[in-house]
Amino acid sequence: MINFLPTYKKDMNQLGWNKLDIIIITGDAYIDHPAFGPILISRFLKAKGFKVGIISQPDCKTNSDFLELGRPRLFFGISAGNMDSMVNLYTAQKKLRSEDAYSPGGKTKLRPNRTTIVYTQKVRTLFKNVPVVLGGIEASLRRIPHYDYWSNKLRNSILFDSKADILVYGMGEKPVLEIAKRLAAGEQIDELNNIRGTVVISKNNSTKEQLPEFSNSFSRKDFIKQHKIFENHFRKKVLSQKFGNRFLIHNPPSHPLSQREMDEIYNLPFTREPHPMYRGKKIPAFLQIRNSVTSHRGCFGGCSFCAIGLHQGKTIQSRSRDSIIKELKEIIRKEYFKGTISDIGGPTANMYEMNCKLNISETCQRNSCLFPSICPQLDYSHKEQKKLLSSASELQGIKHIFVSSGIRFDLALYDKEYIQQLAEHHVSGLLKLAPEHKSEKVLKLMCKPSFDLYEKFRQYFSTYCKKIGKEQYIAPYIIAGHPGATLQDTIELAIYLKKNNIKLKQIQEFTPTPMTVSTYMYYTGTDMEGNKINIPKGREIRLMKALLQWFVPDNKKLVIETLRKAHRPELLSFFLD
Repeated sequence: MINFLPTYKKDMNQLGWNKLDIIIITGDAYIDHPAFGPILISRFLKAKGFKVGIISQPDCKTNSDFLELGRPRLFFGISAGNMDSMVNLYTAQKKLRSEDAYSPGGKTKLRPNRTTIVYTQKVRTLFKNVPVVLGGIEASLRRIPHYDYWSNKLRNSILFDSKADILVYGMGEKPVLEIAKRLAAGEQIDELNNIRGTVVISKNNSTKEQLPEFSNSFSRKDFIKQHKIFENHFRKKVLSQKFGNRFLIHNPPSHPLSQREMDEIYNLPFTREPHPMYRGKKIPAFLQIRNSVTSHRGCFGGCSFCAIGLHQGKTIQSRSRDSIIKELKEIIRKEYFKGTISDIGGPTANMYEMNCKLNISETCQRNSCLFPSICPQLDYSHKEQKKLLSSASELQGIKHIFVSSGIRFDLALYDKEYIQQLAEHHVSGLLKLAPEHKSEKVLKLMCKPSFDLYEKFRQYFSTYCKKIGKEQYIAPYIIAGHPGATLQDTIELAIYLKKNNIKLKQIQEFTPTPMTVSTYMYYTGTDMEGNKINIPKGREIRLMKALLQWFVPDNKKLVIETLRKAHRPELLSFFLD
């Protein structure tokens, strides 16, 4: 398997490697594709001259998987994979999911609960004195004390809970490379306490900006104080937090990658295939992304429920058109490619090549460049994305290019030509948009644009589709149960859906994930100004979801219960006829 990174001792032998420098352990199946973070990091480190191996989804009940590649010279890198393991394994109702999209055959239970902690403890037992570096979304969003929905309590930083040496947060290329170089040069792991994009534990503290001490008596008041200090300072200052006789040291984020650096990473020799060890078993996540291309990273939307800004950052880091075209040509040559590119995008597709005119997005205190209004210093031109889509569409072998990673309709309204280009060439019948709710009160808590802007976009898009003779529709994404929402707010949204005959197959239920503003509201029961808000839970959320899917026969009794509970019996015939 010489085109893949080593996963077995025999692979190392084929490469003539007696010992690996770094071993990356991931909770996902090994798919050699840039959309999978641990693999991207592994390819990047190999390109920098390090001998890197992969252990994917090891069986924690035995030692053999962990021992297969031996003892690394520099460190173990541990990641739960592309998702937080608890979100991956459980629904918002805390029930075990029926499928794991990142596992062969969609099989569940191939990773343990709290994967990062379990893998680290296993490595600590088997390999004494080998440095352990944490990375990935699970570690990134649990890097400071946080509310954990699954245990319904505050948990300490995952760095303390796992007993690892250092935590890399964010996308991680720069800090993990610096760690590897400094360890290779002979430095000790406990000397690496000043690397941007990392969190470490220290016995000493000279940091002026301190978070409240974490202990068994850490209260809601402490949590609120921690959140506000962190939000105000984490982008620019080193933060510290006392725990017992040690300190958690949180360094500022790593600097964003330049376009040249982005191109270098995404041009690495990925096979774009699952490892042959899976013997052709379907891996749902791979099927979803195999014909898609990442054009950029980051998001300046600042939605309250979203963690992208805390992980990838606000700064948009875009690849060049040439780099993206090169990757498209690689896809065209694949046996599985049938002419359709499913997506060219990022967290928000139409933020490609958008940037801050003052070049201060790294340190600006605004969490969102779009809410409550678009920042006057934001360059929100769609010019480069329109060029990218046009250039890609001209490639021989491509029949269709769709944009399916979502767009910001409030930005798109500033460029009607972009909306027209989408409607004519890049929508597969349904355009996914995320108004998330209709209530202005709830949207404000979500830091989402007014529903009026969604309606403006919908009307323009629909009118233009009719003009060009295309039958295309918008599929809205809705969140039920967000902090601050009430049954009355949900009724308002349901009335809109019913009047417009929009029958949503899926309703996203709000799930509190670590470090987001929405999770802060869920745990504290207040908005960011300290005002008490409704926190939907249990039966109330079930009623909300049922009303938003009034057309499902099994929901009839719940719809009746909802309307009576909300004192709106006059709507019974409206929803049930």
